[in-house]
Amino acid sequence: MATVALDPSPRVQIGRDQHQHGPVIEEIEGLIKVYKDGHVERPQIIPCVTTALPPKLNVTSGDVLLDIFTNTWSRFYVPTSFQPNKLPLMVYFHGGGFCIGSAAWSCYHDFLARLSAKAGCVIMSVDYRLAPENPLPTAYEDGIKALMWLKQQILCRSGEWWSRQCDLSRVFVAGDSAGANIAHNVVTRLGSCESRALNLKGTILIQPFFGGETRTQSEKCSAQSTRSALSLGASDTYWRLALPRGSNRDHPWCNPMVTKLEELKVLPTMVCISEMDILKDRNLELYGAWRRAGKKVECVVYKGVGHAFQILNKSQLSQIRSQEMMSHIKTFVSGL
Repeated sequence: MATVALDPSPRVQIGRDQHQHGPVIEEIEGLIKVYKDGHVERPQIIPCVTTALPPKLNVTSGDVLLDIFTNTWSRFYVPTSFQPNKLPLMVYFHGGGFCIGSAAWSCYHDFLARLSAKAGCVIMSVDYRLAPENPLPTAYEDGIKALMWLKQQILCRSGEWWSRQCDLSRVFVAGDSAGANIAHNVVTRLGSCESRALNLKGTILIQPFFGGETRTQSEKCSAQSTRSALSLGASDTYWRLALPRGSNRDHPWCNPMVTKLEELKVLPTMVCISEMDILKDRNLELYGAWRRAGKKVECVVYKGVGHAFQILNKSQLSQIRSQEMMSHIKTFVSGL
């Protein structure tokens, strides 16, 4: 019986937190809890790991501090099996609704190490500040600062361990979910001069996290899909926590369809869409609008899988689709 007895200490701790911080005002069960006084709890549902990697991957990894004042940093992945060839650099932003996640999460560490090896590119995975403590546009500002840090490394020819393998004339900006939103908004915020100085070639948006006040068909019908890591309720909560106070989901940071897309600076872009994702129709709608606005954009739809399948789902189908995604990314990068 001792193995099933309840430990009363968590309940005591929860009661103390509720009394100390006031009532819970926002919550996504198991992911984030926000109290009235601003206190935020994030259960460690996914472990953070060191830079260690299996030798068979032929990838080295290391962490680099970008800004001592904001404590933003990046984890680099450098393939070792492509020497002496110079490899493109991919700046990557992780997902998590702007509110959770880390470049040190084990699922991202594993995925990006495999992507680095498969696609033959150096990856700079940026750890940015999270909402609601740091609402938007903080994540965008951290993304731009990361690219400005990279620009300085390029101009100074720093010769750091990660850059010796880089072809710094071929830089891509990528991300998944909220990270794809960050990648898009960071690129569109950069001036043409900055883009040229950084040698930006393209953008890779994996299941980009956008929204809107009007529900799409996939949002209405797939809200509780067991094959998707994102529910409609969680999406709404993330946006309430991330957007400036008083904003709704038709804010341009959430819904790019409210902007003049033809005036928007969009690099050659690849959009990766999941068939069982509540964001599917919204992603397809944006892809079509970009095409009509004359932007160079392509998309791939991955059948039978949901949001974040490439990092969170270990099923055989998800592993097959993840390999397909990596191959598609490799083709996109090598073609620019």
